[in-house]
Amino acid sequence: MNRPAMIASDVDGTLLDDDEKVNPRTRAVVHAAVDDGARFVLATGRPPRWVQPVVDALGFAPVTICANGAVIYDPATDRIISARTLSTELLAELADIATTAIPGAGLAVERVGDSAHDAATPQFVSSPGYEHAWLNPDNTEVSMADLLSAPAIKLLVRKAGARSADMATVLAEPLAELADITYSTNNGLIEVMPLGISKASGIEELTGPLGIAADEVVTFGDMPNDIPMLRWAGLGVAMAHAHPEALAAADEVTLTNNQEGVAHVLERWWGR
Repeated sequence: MNRPAMIASDVDGTLLDDDEKVNPRTRAVVHAAVDDGARFVLATGRPPRWVQPVVDALGFAPVTICANGAVIYDPATDRIISARTLSTELLAELADIATTAIPGAGLAVERVGDSAHDAATPQFVSSPGYEHAWLNPDNTEVSMADLLSAPAIKLLVRKAGARSADMATVLAEPLAELADITYSTNNGLIEVMPLGISKASGIEELTGPLGIAADEVVTFGDMPNDIPMLRWAGLGVAMAHAHPEALAAADEVTLTNNQEGVAHVLERWWGR
């Protein structure tokens, strides 16, 4: 493709190495692209409150597509630009279906306020006994009634010891007309999104007002939640270690995140 007008990169397993760092080579080529006029955005499953360490590692604050496309966040001003939510009525229906289809599953929801650190909005609340899939749990346990009492940007379905791929297979049919499901780890965690929402829809929300076409965008990712944007972009690039479904969806495969795979591609246009 010609020199991209926009670069959209997943964060974990893609832009960051396994030590959760942005290596100097990657940081340098991203800065060169931005200095040359390209738009750079992050596209992540992370909620807004987990974006700041990535901003610090990059050395600038790009607009970020959070929660797999449900939230557009500006870390430079700590402002939520837009948010797509699951209604309380829909959450109740989804929760009933999920716990029936996957007995023993725990539930959690991500909520969002006006900023990433809105103290007035408890942002990650879970059902009692919820087992966090990550090493940095920050959930607040509440009753199931409280869990479902406010709109959420995503519903998390968690079963320790299960495979996310198997859970997705079980949930795909009963949730097909209600919401979209995806996952960013195979560690027994499914993310349930508002219908039609994905990283691709988040990118489109940004490119539309700028007059940037899909064939002017390059995207990078490694997991099933990256598949929509890998397919949508003019050039979708999967990391070498990516999930098989992400590899199949991509136009091209680069090196791993630890081998500076993002930089390896971007240096075609913004070489050293």
